[in-house]
Amino acid sequence: MRRLVRWIAALLVLYVAGYVVFRQLNTEVWAKDGRAYVIFPEKAAWTFYAFRPLTYVDSVLTGMRFHIGPHR
Repeated sequence: MRRLVRWIAALLVLYVAGYVVFRQLNTEVWAKDGRAYVIFPEKAAWTFYAFRPLTYVDSVLTGMRFHIGPHR
């Protein structure tokens, strides 16, 4: 049982770390409103859904906004 808890904790840490790296690499400020957005690629929209639970937390804690594909 203890081993299972460690595996789950390790996977959770990797998941959060992956989101943090993705967020840092894909944040841009939109010129129209001057706010920062995490831009999820259109061709890999699965990343939006994979990180969706963390985007809710991120939005509440930091006010970050999210967008699939480039702003137009």
